[in-house]
Amino acid sequence: MTLLDHLPVAPIVLPAIVAPVTMLVMRRRRMFSVILSLGGTVTMLAVACALFAMAQDDAIRSYALGAWAAPFGIVLVVDRLAATMLVLSAVLALVVLSHAIVTGVDRKGWHFHPMFHFQLLGLNGAFLTGDLFNLFVFFEVLLIASYGLMLHGQGALRLKAGVAYVVVNIVGSALFLIALGLLYGLTATLNMADLAVRVAALGAADQGLLRVAGLLLMAVFALKAAVVPIHLWMPRTYAATMPVVAALFAIMTKVGVYAMIRTVPLIFGAQAGAAAWVPAPYLLPAAMLGAILGFVGVVVARGMREQSAYAVLASTGTLLMAVSTWREATLAAAVYYLVQATLAGAALFLVADATMRRRGQYADAIVPSPRFTGQDATGLLYMTAAIAAVGLPPLAGFVGKLLILDASFDAPGWPAIWATILGSTLIGVIGFSRSGSTLFWKATPPGTDSVAAPVRSRADLAAPFALLAILAALTVGAGWVTAQTRATAQQVMAPDRYVAAVLGGVR
Repeated sequence: MTLLDHLPVAPIVLPAIVAPVTMLVMRRRRMFSVILSLGGTVTMLAVACALFAMAQDDAIRSYALGAWAAPFGIVLVVDRLAATMLVLSAVLALVVLSHAIVTGVDRKGWHFHPMFHFQLLGLNGAFLTGDLFNLFVFFEVLLIASYGLMLHGQGALRLKAGVAYVVVNIVGSALFLIALGLLYGLTATLNMADLAVRVAALGAADQGLLRVAGLLLMAVFALKAAVVPIHLWMPRTYAATMPVVAALFAIMTKVGVYAMIRTVPLIFGAQAGAAAWVPAPYLLPAAMLGAILGFVGVVVARGMREQSAYAVLASTGTLLMAVSTWREATLAAAVYYLVQATLAGAALFLVADATMRRRGQYADAIVPSPRFTGQDATGLLYMTAAIAAVGLPPLAGFVGKLLILDASFDAPGWPAIWATILGSTLIGVIGFSRSGSTLFWKATPPGTDSVAAPVRSRADLAAPFALLAILAALTVGAGWVTAQTRATAQQVMAPDRYVAAVLGGVR
């Protein structure tokens, strides 16, 4: 085998090496540790781009760890969807890490860089694994790292939100194990490709238990994605943590959506009997509620971080409306929207961070304040990020929503989808317009205290600007990007190709 043949394991091995090394050298050679962390992230982006380029031949590649063939050994699978998520994760990680270093956020605790790379290890593993048990393992890795990142910088409010976050995810992990136990008891395998084959062969007597297992598994993924009504942990958690950490967490809810996209057409597709398209009756109503409640939260939020968290919730609801139809066209639109929504949500958090650094005692509270250094620049970035998040032209959010509307036109329930997307967008416009005018343009009452904050450099504006530039590029290159997402959806909706790539001649 050539070196390129081993490339699929690199996104897991790389952060698994960088994380402990940075932890060992941080106290004595901090600058070396930071350079190593940044270099590891750049390398991971290069690896992700190389895997994305490899996936352009439309082949699905299976990598057997230890040369143990599936379904008996652990396999990693690289297809268009996995490669897209790897690139998205790496781009977001590089921008967020650069911002953390520039602003000094990484110096508020000794373990930011190790936890950051363990988080990437969990994310990359979740995108690449071809086994449900290892999906559980990588979920736990990224969750444990997220616990540490969420508490970075300390604070009573952060600790309180962190306890709730831990409890919710422990419950989710327990449900995940129960679902895996049921599936293994029914099929004697947890390899996704093998599950696709064995689920289709189950008799009538096992259909009820299979449906229960599928519903439990989808409930776990819905919890990770913060789907209404099991979403209450998310706004509080994201609003309490540091904005730079919350920006990285913007991809966390999308991991739950990715898990649904990966497993439902493959394992619970048309061949799954009573469990066919198992989340279908419940996902669309929950997604519509999520989009509406998310943008209502944007209107009533009292702080920029809280508002950004609700915007992420709304984007997940919009995304799941497209996913819930389980059709190739809407799935292609969903992949496009997933990428832009992740970057737009992260941009909102980074703009909030840059703004609160300049507003001194006013922080990110949505209240009028005297003019502050860099107000025009942060106001412009906020307006641009809001346009992207709410889905107005000319940025990629508008393209994404337009694609969803067009693809869902003849889908079941399309009037409700259209009404929800258009109505929630209007609510979002009202919310962001109101808060933007209050934060950056509304006159302060007489006698208001001046902003007590030192003049900051403009270096912390680079990261949100970079994300918004990427969103602009997604708009300009929408033709090429949508061609990619259509090819991705075709692969996802052809489970036989995935099974053949992983199992080969094994049945």
